[in-house]
Amino acid sequence: MFDKILIANRGEIACRIARTARRLGVHTVAVYSEADARALHVEACDEAYLIGPAAARDSYLRVDRILEVAKRSGAQAVHPGYGFLSENEDFARACAAEGLVFIGPPPEAIHAMGSKSNAKALMANAGVPLVPGYHGESQDLTLLEGEAARIGYPVLIKASAGGGGKGMRIVREPGELAAAIASAKREAASSFGDDRLLIEKYLVRPRHVELQVFADTRGNCVHLFERDCSVQRRHQKVLEEAPAPGLSAQRRRQMGSAAVAAARAVNYVGAGTVEFILDAEGEFYFMEMNTRLQVEHPVTEMITGLDLVEWQLRIADGEPLPLAQEQLAIHGHAIEARVYAEDPARGFLPAIGRLEHLVEPAPSAHVRVDTGVREGDEIGVHYDPMIAKLICWDADRDAALRRLRQALADYQVAGLATNLQFLSSVVSHRAFALAHREPGLLDTGLIERYQAELLPAPEPVSDDVLAIAAFDECLRVERAAAERARSSADPGSPWHDAGGWRLNEDNHHAIDFADGDRRVTVVAHFRPGGYEFDLPGGRRRVQGAADTDGELVLDMAGARVLARVVRHGDELTVFSAGRSHRLELAGADHTQEADEGGSLVSPMPGSVIDVLVKAGDTVSKGAPLMLIEAMKMEHTIAAPADGVVKEVFFTKGDQVREGVELLAFEGR
Repeated sequence: MFDKILIANRGEIACRIARTARRLGVHTVAVYSEADARALHVEACDEAYLIGPAAARDSYLRVDRILEVAKRSGAQAVHPGYGFLSENEDFARACAAEGLVFIGPPPEAIHAMGSKSNAKALMANAGVPLVPGYHGESQDLTLLEGEAARIGYPVLIKASAGGGGKGMRIVREPGELAAAIASAKREAASSFGDDRLLIEKYLVRPRHVELQVFADTRGNCVHLFERDCSVQRRHQKVLEEAPAPGLSAQRRRQMGSAAVAAARAVNYVGAGTVEFILDAEGEFYFMEMNTRLQVEHPVTEMITGLDLVEWQLRIADGEPLPLAQEQLAIHGHAIEARVYAEDPARGFLPAIGRLEHLVEPAPSAHVRVDTGVREGDEIGVHYDPMIAKLICWDADRDAALRRLRQALADYQVAGLATNLQFLSSVVSHRAFALAHREPGLLDTGLIERYQAELLPAPEPVSDDVLAIAAFDECLRVERAAAERARSSADPGSPWHDAGGWRLNEDNHHAIDFADGDRRVTVVAHFRPGGYEFDLPGGRRRVQGAADTDGELVLDMAGARVLARVVRHGDELTVFSAGRSHRLELAGADHTQEADEGGSLVSPMPGSVIDVLVKAGDTVSKGAPLMLIEAMKMEHTIAAPADGVVKEVFFTKGDQVREGVELLAFEGR
């Protein structure tokens, strides 16, 4: 086994690799950008080296600097994690040239699977089923239009060199093709440095099922069963589970054999994932092979009891596969939820900010949290906004789902928007919860199909939430008064009393809250041992206290309630009954910069990648005006109504802040 490895990555995957290395007694070397100087992965490793500024192109993608650190630190091998340089054949070759072991497949295998077009041809020769499509090298628009017509609409445009939903577009009508191709090429070039595309038949209501494979240097190859990754938004995975709900043992064997054949076709070594798409009849077709460890590998670990990073290290060190195919078995069911800093209500736009409060579910044999952040860390614009991966396991899918629902309810994040409530809605929805009994309910369109149910219009916060927030504010006033009394020359003065005493009138205190655009005043009446609150639904008596950890234990009209209120400036986040609610105290600015439907301000910090109009242009509602890219996503600024562009404030290549006005627009 290696004595020392360098981890050429960051975040949760770097922490996860370091954890296995430490268990095996392998010394670890971290690399970090200026933005990550205090990051968790730096702390998790035995050594750490600065390699450049925050932008990935100046740090985590700098092959020369990473190799320099590897030589300087005396590392014997490099683990690339996923993303960044993990599927870069030039990096793999450069490692070998420097005498370093690349903990991944041979460069030739990366090259073979790096181009989706080449991979399709190889798979056809290996007898692996393929979706009808065009995988050629020519990118002539007229040719692509002809191929799309031959395949038949709807079609799916995909980046030849990509993954993760980048450079992918669904085209339902011929008139949409040219614009979709242009947009996909821009995104592919930005994400992968390669704008080539392929076109495939878009299967209606497909499932996304992938097979984990492993191969060693001695010709042995196995699969570690399948994962279902059908629950997606914007072609990016939200939930992954193993085994796939409703998949028969016969279909599992067929797909496993095809996955192994795919790996053997390129003389694969190490961990890889062969991704398939299943149609409504259950027939499966090859999509692509990811030549690295996948984000969702923990669900495979949970159902097999294996450490896939350990397998990677052993195979890279020349050892044979630890187990043969007949020795592998499925035990129970596991589901992974990706916890992101993003706002589902705003089209899943990434969120940035400080993790003011972070409480994770308690880890156990049933619950696992893989993360690269901690309370107080910043989620910035330079990297993927993932907070953590939450993985739950149990003996069967129903039990695993119960574990996951409870773990999501126990997860607390304040300071920025997250998808936690959205995840809870998905795992509780009938279409997902019953998929193992009715497999036809599960497909890649699940979120889009049930969007109205999964992302309902926000409702006013309940009286319970207002009462909790008001009680916490009253406690804060009491503590402040007590602190003033302690520091006063006259601690016994009645003017330090926060009990609301008034001469000849009721002792009360009005607290103004903003719930979105709604203003609510709660009147707190001070009573012995507690308070009475005048709420929108009537008066309610509340008693209780805060424990040393800040948790509130309340008696609300005879019901025992556990809650927590996190305050950041004027913003309050109330955690209760497995949900979070955001309120603001009176005095905060609650104005909206623009409407959600067609905002002409930047929805996030980023860069202008194209300006599609000029001052004086007359446009129709919904017309694209400007394209913004940030956090690996392209966002279209569209006209909110029919009107005229009065002024354009930025040009292509400009950097913009969140909330800055991009164009002046006048509606008709």
